[in-house]
Amino acid sequence: MRVVVQRCKNASVTVDGTVTGAIGEGLMLLVGVTHEDTGKDAKYLAEKVAGLRIFEDTAGKMNHSVTEAGGAILSVSQFTLYGDCRKGRRPNFMAAAPPAEAERLYDYFNEQLREGGLQVETGVFGAMMDVALTNWGPVTLLLDSRG
Repeated sequence: MRVVVQRCKNASVTVDGTVTGAIGEGLMLLVGVTHEDTGKDAKYLAEKVAGLRIFEDTAGKMNHSVTEAGGAILSVSQFTLYGDCRKGRRPNFMAAAPPAEAERLYDYFNEQLREGGLQVETGVFGAMMDVALTNWGPVTLLLDSRG
């Protein structure tokens, strides 16, 4: 499982002209699932995201997590994180999990974040989405449950 983490001042996702999720300060997450992923991967990454110390303290050092900073999460499913671009010019998405399994693990990942006390907004799984954010820093990290 892969998660692109972007610290943001605000973020939103719109589907067919309707905002389906929006946050102020917090983390914008792009979440991808592959065939071998399990609930263990989703739980591990949810805990990792919730605990990442990437928000500044009063001294200007990255010492606070999104939880400590009182931020929220905008989580968007993103199968293209498993796009393979090594051959040719068109990405191959064979490493992405089948939609039903990916949606199940994506939902479980979001539930784990909520159980940790975080406000989690989402896009619509499988939909064509317009995602907007103001990346703060910028701070962008790539997490992978496989190392």
